[in-house]
Amino acid sequence: MFAIVWSGPSRAQETGKRRSAAELMDVLMWNREPVGGPFILTDQTGRQRTDTGFRGKLVLVYFGFTFCPDICPTDLQEIARAIDKLGPAGEQIQPIFITLDPERDTAEHLAGYVPLFHPRLIGLTGSAQAVRQAADAYKVFYEKVETGKGEYTVDHTAYVYLMDRSGRYLGFFPPNTSAERMLTIIRPHLDMP
Repeated sequence: MFAIVWSGPSRAQETGKRRSAAELMDVLMWNREPVGGPFILTDQTGRQRTDTGFRGKLVLVYFGFTFCPDICPTDLQEIARAIDKLGPAGEQIQPIFITLDPERDTAEHLAGYVPLFHPRLIGLTGSAQAVRQAADAYKVFYEKVETGKGEYTVDHTAYVYLMDRSGRYLGFFPPNTSAERMLTIIRPHLDMP
């Protein structure tokens, strides 16, 4: 058995250069740095939310954007299915969607989007800087990609982060993880009768 200990900021962090998706995957896979951290964002009702407001629940955090044509809605559906499959025990889990496209994903826009997946899904947005801070804390790669005629998309990593009741990182699920697979990892962390 071995442990990998975080030894401080990476070279990319020290130079201010953004890390690639592969570099960030390496961080997540081998737990090379802390994952998660403080954020102050706005939910779909216009209410300010912080990471500490979710203490006491397991939290599933997903970063994406509402104009995403495929992976984001698929992953959000699987998160919702996992919570629903737990029945009353699902109340111990708080699902959170953090946009990587705050320019288009306003609180008002999120108010129409998140209920499509689950009634307890909280959508969060904020300034570009606040979103970047949250994404960097969770080791999320994303970048705006122009598609022409003033249109754009957002390339991004698509992981579902599992955080414990005190806000500590437990692990992540890769894109397209089924609800059933998520539950094999989540169930041992629940208070089950």
